[in-house]
Amino acid sequence: MTQRTALVWTFVISSVALFMTTLDNLVVTTALPVIRNDLHASLSGLEWTVNAYTLTFAVLLITGAALGDRFGRRRMFVIGLSIFTAGSAAAALAPSIDVLIVARAVQGLGGAIVLPLTLTILSAAVPAERRGLVLGAWGGISGLAVAMGPLVGGAVVEGISWQWIFWLNVPIGLVLIPLAYFRLRETYGPNDALDLPGVGLASAGLFGIVWGLVRGNQVGWGSAEIVGSLVLGFVVLGLFLLWELRAEAPMLPLRFFRSRTFSAANTASFLMFFGMFGSIFLLAQFFQTVQGYSPLQAGLRVLPWTAMPIIVAPIAGALSDRIGGRPLMATGLALQAVGLGWIAFVSTPTVAYSELVTPFILSGVGMALYFAPVANVVLSAVKPEEEGQASGANNAIRELGGVFGVAVLASVFAHYGGYGSGQSFVDGLTPAIYVGAALVAAGAVASLGIAKKRRPPQEQETYETVLEAA
Repeated sequence: MTQRTALVWTFVISSVALFMTTLDNLVVTTALPVIRNDLHASLSGLEWTVNAYTLTFAVLLITGAALGDRFGRRRMFVIGLSIFTAGSAAAALAPSIDVLIVARAVQGLGGAIVLPLTLTILSAAVPAERRGLVLGAWGGISGLAVAMGPLVGGAVVEGISWQWIFWLNVPIGLVLIPLAYFRLRETYGPNDALDLPGVGLASAGLFGIVWGLVRGNQVGWGSAEIVGSLVLGFVVLGLFLLWELRAEAPMLPLRFFRSRTFSAANTASFLMFFGMFGSIFLLAQFFQTVQGYSPLQAGLRVLPWTAMPIIVAPIAGALSDRIGGRPLMATGLALQAVGLGWIAFVSTPTVAYSELVTPFILSGVGMALYFAPVANVVLSAVKPEEEGQASGANNAIRELGGVFGVAVLASVFAHYGGYGSGQSFVDGLTPAIYVGAALVAAGAVASLGIAKKRRPPQEQETYETVLEAA
């Protein structure tokens, strides 16, 4: 293969894998009311349907990057795709909410291996002069997949059944696996050590905290189960940090956070996903549970939000090389916060859809402005040989933001409202979305800590130049 052909194949394979694994973060959201009725699931069961994937995904992302460095990125990419495909089939066949949660965790394991390797494989294949453009496209595709989840899920649930939101992954995975094996070049990273104690401590600590947050309203926040779970979770996370300071080859090198840019970008990512995931989790149910729309109609109602990354992300990716990621990320997060706050302000059981269109557009533009430059900003803060760990850390941190967003905003929702009536749902929805807006606004402030950096003007290229063969 010529270098150009190899680049196109690498971009196509990594982009499809990225889209598929990222889409599954929120593809179930518009299916949640149907799953709740079909499998007789509680609110906590619905939360775990989302969080079983995102929590496993987040905790194991850095390990996925390390496995690629040690055993070969192409080899682990293929293995990760195989696990993800098998988990998707198991989720489609799930006869109960408990089996579905376990299958979602298996999906998360496969996704955790695949996602960080899409970035390191792509970064290694792209010439330096095209890097900002292509990584901007990577970020845009990631953002688009997150945003398109509710629409795709709604369309599939209404057109076929909720099981098919998982079945669709199976043929895509079966096509990608041989393509990846024969078309991608095998590469290895400089760091072949695995920090298994770090993985264990991080997993246990985060599971304890999320367990307490998800079950707090159901069991009682003052109960021994919830207090013990939260305290133990934070203690174990403290032990994880102490271990990482002493480990010879830590899964999360804490020295990365000495970089102002790395710390600010990851704080902004955590807060962005915290507010966005939790808000989408509730809004996707609002249109069906309160206003009586079908899953597809609910997905279409958020299309002004989900369509914006298609339009804005390519422009933002091209601009990121010229003006840097800081102004784009800060502006994007500010717009997202304004959009969410606006939605919370106008929400009533009978709110006209026309009142939601403008805040949805603002939120979509903001999402695109954030996603396009974030990968380049994070990777620019570390050495080239550390990009795999940095990529895994950033993706893990923002996925954890999504886990905590669903858990915390659902807890706020359950404290102030519930599923009893349309008004009860809105009574819980409004304060929860306000909390989400405040957290995203805090992310906008955090992004101002990213170091100002003007890159030299690069040769003007269009997406058609990079993607014409795709």
